[in-house]
Amino acid sequence: MATAFSSDGEAALRRELCAAVAATPRSDLDGFYEMSRAAAFVRDGRFRKVALQFPDELLADAVEVAGRMETATGAEMYVLGDTTYGSCCVDEVAAEHVGAEAVLHYGPACLSPCRKLPVLHIFGQQPLDVGRCMEAFRELYPKQQSCVVVLSDVVYDHAMGELEQQLCPEYPNVIFSKLVCGDTPGPAVPGEERKFGRQFLVKAAGGLQDYAMFYVGAEGLTLTNFMLTWNRCPFSSFNPITGCGRRETLNVNRALMRRLYLVERARDASVVGILVGTLGVAGYLTVLQHLRELLSRAGKRSYILAVGKPNPAKLANFLEVDIFVLVACAQNSLLDSSDFYQPVVTPYELELACNPAREWMGNYLTDFRDLLPGACAHVELPPAVPAAEAVPDVSLITGKMRATHLCDLPTSQLPSSTTLACRDQTRALAEISPAASFLESRSWQGLEQQLGQTPVSKAVQGRRGIAIAYEDEGCEQP
Repeated sequence: MATAFSSDGEAALRRELCAAVAATPRSDLDGFYEMSRAAAFVRDGRFRKVALQFPDELLADAVEVAGRMETATGAEMYVLGDTTYGSCCVDEVAAEHVGAEAVLHYGPACLSPCRKLPVLHIFGQQPLDVGRCMEAFRELYPKQQSCVVVLSDVVYDHAMGELEQQLCPEYPNVIFSKLVCGDTPGPAVPGEERKFGRQFLVKAAGGLQDYAMFYVGAEGLTLTNFMLTWNRCPFSSFNPITGCGRRETLNVNRALMRRLYLVERARDASVVGILVGTLGVAGYLTVLQHLRELLSRAGKRSYILAVGKPNPAKLANFLEVDIFVLVACAQNSLLDSSDFYQPVVTPYELELACNPAREWMGNYLTDFRDLLPGACAHVELPPAVPAAEAVPDVSLITGKMRATHLCDLPTSQLPSSTTLACRDQTRALAEISPAASFLESRSWQGLEQQLGQTPVSKAVQGRRGIAIAYEDEGCEQP
């Protein structure tokens, strides 16, 4: 009976493990993983140590790909499997642990620019039936003068050139976006859109709102980001896996109303947890400092939390936090927090809540780099307003009065976790943190020591064995 629930681990130590079946046939590895281009990147850069980052679904090919790359380049290859955050981001931290000089990132990517290491993205060339995609496009846009911007998932980018050659002669007003890995040099020209690693130039006089969007790829976070960001454009899509085209019916207004409700929750919050969701995207340290300053001027206390991939169980440990803000890449920023104890918002939503100078104009931003100084959507914080002159505001959720004005930062700002308070009549000073204040307000604060109140007793031998079969228990016969 006992061995059914516990063992000494001998069976696990003697178990034989078989290599996982490769996800891609060996004959197709060179094409799918673009071995020639990857080897040229390593040789041209004269890299001696290279990190190969694979998503979970491609890890079965990692050993074969690393072996071939070592043979072709003579460099040492290190496989990065379990990434610190999302697999779409380049894990520079894990790569630096092995002293890698460059990273080969395989699979879907958010195309966020990195801070330190040179990166080559190899998306994996998934098959696309161009003929069927053309048929779906004609069904969705029967008028040949339709103004359409064609977007695609990165795994189908290899087929966009062929689709463009067949589609543009028939549809002269169709624009194809181009993938851009890293920062684009130079300022954007009028009518040019640069978002999510895509770049395209709008030629219509009315701007982007005169265009429809056609997305080639499966339903997912990428499509949701596109639809929320360009929410004034009608969307349609073609799923290469099912071979079906459709008009997207996601209720963008309903989704935006949900996000604006979270903005209202952020206005009511007193303690905010800043979740670090990336360590590789360029500018993440700057936006962390910006958020801390914004929260401090808004009169809110903040913590910076590094919890890896956030989930409800992890964040439930921080009961004193009223709301969380996730600093992550654009693809992972929109976290569905319906199962979380407290909601999770984006940096843009926190700015809408705390920066009086920023107003909702209908455009939604998921890339936190757009909020930084010098970016396209940066808004300076307004000067401080005395509390007596502040315009009163009422919460739409609780119905209570709240402060929405900004105050000045103290000249010698203390760390966010230290506050001096008068404890008693003797004017003794105590250091109180937001967590300590929350703990004092709870009815149960953990086990009490009760020093001097508990009688002292000698140590006695307790039970031995495991819970289902202690040694001092008799064996009961059925």
